[in-house]
Amino acid sequence: MSSGHTIDLAVVQMACNGPRAANLDAAEAAVRRAAAEGAQVVLLPELFEGPYFPQVEREDAFDLAAPVDAHPTVARFAALAADLGVVLPLSVFEAAGPAYYNTVVMIDADGSRLGTYRKAHVPDGPGYEEKYYFAPGDTGFRVWATAAGRLGVGICWDQWFPEAARAMALAGAEVLLYPTAIGSEPPEAGGVDTRAPWRRVMVGHAVANVLPVAAANRVGVEDALRFYGTSFVVDAQGEVLCEAGETESTVLHARVDVDADRRLRAGYGFFRDRRPELYGALRTRDGVTPVPGAGDGREDERE
Repeated sequence: MSSGHTIDLAVVQMACNGPRAANLDAAEAAVRRAAAEGAQVVLLPELFEGPYFPQVEREDAFDLAAPVDAHPTVARFAALAADLGVVLPLSVFEAAGPAYYNTVVMIDADGSRLGTYRKAHVPDGPGYEEKYYFAPGDTGFRVWATAAGRLGVGICWDQWFPEAARAMALAGAEVLLYPTAIGSEPPEAGGVDTRAPWRRVMVGHAVANVLPVAAANRVGVEDALRFYGTSFVVDAQGEVLCEAGETESTVLHARVDVDADRRLRAGYGFFRDRRPELYGALRTRDGVTPVPGAGDGREDERE
């Protein structure tokens, strides 16, 4: 059964290893192309403004950050969103006083900023030295009522955590979006290629929450990392709607039916049959001891 509420999603896969100005121009061109092809929501990769700087620890890289209200990339792409009438979840490096965050700014189709999500799960390992730069996110998991629909956004490492996807589903997300910067592990980490499990875990989120999932990755070689692309969109049953290869810069498109997904979600009964009273171990680190002051991640997410 078809419905009246569909969302046209576009996923941008691009190389981000050029100069900042060139990357921003390429991203804008991709957004303009996506809008011209009918997209209502355009998802760019994580930290697309330039090369993936957290590969190594460098003090001068903090100069790349700016406050959201004074961030030139946010201002530029907010104007672009208003001009094109598209929703842009924008991944930027945020400075907030003495703290720094890996942040998504949700820009609505009129160019207004609906709020921010700060990356909750911050990795630390060879090639992905993010804990040096980013404080753990303090916003909780966010869902925004945009002109296109209710969107939940996680950032890269967040996509491996089922708790994050479920929290956004419980907050009323109609689509889960993941801007990403992920590639084969560097030699000192064994050079492992995580493409297959990377996709599988997000397909699992789609199936378990009966929600479409979209991931936008970068491509190209940057120092020790080879970003493996393979961006994709899957529907609420985990079927692939569109996918990219490992090397090309491209724009993917998919249309999802929000009302049909809502009926399907109700029919599956996953949310009807949940037993929250039995899930106390999820509020602990060791399976036993509750984390002091742990909230439910929902305090600020309904926008």
